[in-house]
Amino acid sequence: MKKEFYAIAIDGPSGAGKSTMAKILAANLKITYLDTGAMYRAAAVYATKQGIDVNDRVNVIKLLDTLDIGISYEDGHQTVSLNGEDVSLTIREPWVSMKASDISKIPEVRTKLVDLQRKIAAGKNVVMDGRDIATCVLPDAQVKIFLTASAEARAQRRHAELLEKGNNISYQEVYEDIIRRDENDMNRAVSPLRQAEDAILLDTSDLNIEQSVMAIEEIVKQRGVL
Repeated sequence: MKKEFYAIAIDGPSGAGKSTMAKILAANLKITYLDTGAMYRAAAVYATKQGIDVNDRVNVIKLLDTLDIGISYEDGHQTVSLNGEDVSLTIREPWVSMKASDISKIPEVRTKLVDLQRKIAAGKNVVMDGRDIATCVLPDAQVKIFLTASAEARAQRRHAELLEKGNNISYQEVYEDIIRRDENDMNRAVSPLRQAEDAILLDTSDLNIEQSVMAIEEIVKQRGVL
């Protein structure tokens, strides 16, 4: 009998912990994980390195034919390549966050990356996180989760993460970036951030990573996937 593949879509605002939890979930379930946010970050880095403003739609579109993004995993470690160059660390630098949010508003950028995301997800069990996975990229996903937390909780987590990586940035700067990204993501014209009608809302403001992953796994079980 042919195996039926399944998809788990996790959406939510910046700093909600989507990537961290999706990565752990994928490892626990032994399925493929795709970090879509990393792809938009890589696109933003590419435009910036070419001297193109990420809000300059005309010139960003011109770059798309030469944009090549790859994501691979080895021993649980994610490597993001941009035209053959490892940019795994670069895409996590604070300056990239807002640029990624801006470039994602360009319809042609989203079309290119969504097509790539769907191709990666085809024919395998996958967990994918982002802003529009359940609403746009994988609307037929068997499990849809909208992961969120208060802006304060998200800023505290992101700030701690950045400090641990050696980035000297204040909590206030991180908090303001979170607020700006929320506004940007929810009000963009193409595929704005919103909870799919059939997605389950999970607020992790008062949960740690382990508790959050357990809650997600319980939702997956309730959906009859496991």
